[in-house]
Amino acid sequence: MGDDRTMPVLLSGMQPSGDLMIGNLCGALRNWVKLQEEYDCLYCVVDMHAITVPQEPKLLRKRSLDFLCLYLAAGIDPERSTVFVQSHVSAHAELAWILGCHTYMGELSRMTQYKEKAGKQGKNIRAGLFFYPALMAADILLYGANLVPVGDDQRQHLELTRDVAQRFNRMYGETFVVPEPYFPEVGARIMSLTDPTSKMSKSSDNPKSYIALLDPPDVIRSKIRKAVTDSGTEVAFDPERRPAISNLMVLRSAFTGESMEEIREAYAGKGYGAYKEDLGEILVQELAPIQQRFRELREDKATLDRLMAEGAARAERRARKTIEKARRRIGFPARPVKHR
Repeated sequence: MGDDRTMPVLLSGMQPSGDLMIGNLCGALRNWVKLQEEYDCLYCVVDMHAITVPQEPKLLRKRSLDFLCLYLAAGIDPERSTVFVQSHVSAHAELAWILGCHTYMGELSRMTQYKEKAGKQGKNIRAGLFFYPALMAADILLYGANLVPVGDDQRQHLELTRDVAQRFNRMYGETFVVPEPYFPEVGARIMSLTDPTSKMSKSSDNPKSYIALLDPPDVIRSKIRKAVTDSGTEVAFDPERRPAISNLMVLRSAFTGESMEEIREAYAGKGYGAYKEDLGEILVQELAPIQQRFRELREDKATLDRLMAEGAARAERRARKTIEKARRRIGFPARPVKHR
């Protein structure tokens, strides 16, 4: 169960920006499902992080609910893992402020993601973009996470989290578990359908570059047909000289388990056209159960509300223990007991 503290605690989440797509399924969600076997997992939709850049409120709300349903549709079990929306647990914001007061300006200014994203915001850089590593630290430290799955783009943030946790513990006594990075089993690295030298991204401005988990069958088929290919017609794996067809072979292998040699032999003399037609059908069939389960969850408002409430309550119970300890450590008065 999600409150089983005998297993190592593992936390991860995704921002509800763009559309969850096959790269997220192959690279993250499938691993999340497997991790439930060995870890006490918390998976959140980090909607508070999303507002470091302007958002359209209705779209942010829709995407947050869509992401939560897709987590579940992909196989996350809300009985075994704690699945919740970040903004439903106010302790994230409260601890972020406490940790922010123990984080140095120099540490935040060195964050690579801040430098990259600040350049896109021009002169009016939002303070939240600068401060959000403190919120990320709060996400992790609230739940006593022993392990945090990280990619190359998040290593800096985890190191900062560790530094702040250790600093706080030295100043006030042992309060936070200092997390370790977890390097998950490497899932298939799926590249863009329009530029096979770039990783497929859910935030891409070009919808033809990715296949969203909720793309209708005809859209999936069309995107695969129109995916860029290399010169020639041979279906052979050669990432250096044939990056486009190699990417489409990786994509097929991720869903069928076939080796590159098996795929090459199956399409000897058949060319790209036949390969793309078959790949499109494979993706349609593989995504159909996820799409069906998503629709069931999304259309059943009562069940979705119940699952969100239960996930938030479970997360809140766990977070409350940590935030109260942190409050006591820094000298905040105890919260008053309500009197009838």
